[in-house]
Amino acid sequence: MFTITKEQARQFILARQGLIGPHRFAGKEGACAFVRQAGCIQFDPVDVCGKNAELTLRSRVKGFRKSMLQELLYKDRKLVDYADKELSIWPVEDWPYFSSYRERSRRLGETFEGLSALKDQAVAYMRDHGPVCSDTLPIQGEIFWHSSMHWSGNWDKKSKAARSVLEQLYTDGDVIIHHKNGSRKYYDLAERYLPASLLNAENPCKNEEDFLAWRMLRRIGAVGLLWDKNSPAFLGMELSVEKRKKTLAALTEQGSIRSVMVEGIKTPFYYRSEDHALLCSVLEGQTDLKPRMEFLAPLDPLLWDKALILSLWDFRYAWEIYTPASKRQYGYYTLPILYGDRFIGRIETVADRKEHILRVKGLWWEPDIRQTKKLQTALERTLRSFAKFNDCQRVESVE
Repeated sequence: MFTITKEQARQFILARQGLIGPHRFAGKEGACAFVRQAGCIQFDPVDVCGKNAELTLRSRVKGFRKSMLQELLYKDRKLVDYADKELSIWPVEDWPYFSSYRERSRRLGETFEGLSALKDQAVAYMRDHGPVCSDTLPIQGEIFWHSSMHWSGNWDKKSKAARSVLEQLYTDGDVIIHHKNGSRKYYDLAERYLPASLLNAENPCKNEEDFLAWRMLRRIGAVGLLWDKNSPAFLGMELSVEKRKKTLAALTEQGSIRSVMVEGIKTPFYYRSEDHALLCSVLEGQTDLKPRMEFLAPLDPLLWDKALILSLWDFRYAWEIYTPASKRQYGYYTLPILYGDRFIGRIETVADRKEHILRVKGLWWEPDIRQTKKLQTALERTLRSFAKFNDCQRVESVE
């Protein structure tokens, strides 16, 4: 096992993520390619200046527009909304890997009396009438049910029957999201949009250990470099310390990942073996690391493990959306500012879509950041681009 510096670790992660140097991803195909590389990107419905998944793609994909993600999901069907790291978006070709996930959902659904008949009723209605939402599906009343998407919590929760049935069918894999109207989800039968060869494909994972290894490998690739710790980057997996170490050892033995130490940190880090050439390129100074300024999404893959960010970048970030206003240090929807291989501050912007103005509500620089003309020019350029992304015609600062 060899050792690299923190600076080299940062540069490798950013190069892997496509966040430094010239854009590696461009247009709609580039957006799809990044999701394939990351495995999954998190979805969140809050839209202050773009939704989380849109912001994640915008920071990496040259020329990205919000409509591109909608087309990839609901027209091209190259991506799909489903659970992984919480609610996520991932490549449709990964559907067979989640077979056991869907099977478990079906088993849990069978424990609710009367749910099976309601599922049959909903499927029959969609077969005759097409996409529905919980308000248009003619199933009345409430049932005691809990979403198997999370498989935990109070199983005696009363909820609207139509919504519960649709969510159960969704986690079972019988329906997929046809489209969204704002935050409203419309569902339709999966068989109408996904090929039978995919829906009926055999699970590539022989057992749960294989599935866990596949998911861990994917998460390591999503970040680029992950340490042997109880990392939030592994969220959504039933992962004890023993399981984590055993799986990392198995992935290492089969040659899927390699280990490396980072100066000043006692815990080993792991990266995908396929990225070894990129790491060597960074270490040899052969990678183009031209600085680029980007505003990052709150749930960006780079920010999944905030303790790792603190250790490698000396940057402390917290998403304060659920923090009471009186206790916030910064803002409701504050985005970290990445410039080159450093986090230089954070910004809070709000897209006023009626007035077509991007309003800057707050801007906080890190203590050691010098205000230079070059920095100001980069910020102005990034804000203009960010305003355009949000269909805003100008930028205004809120005093």
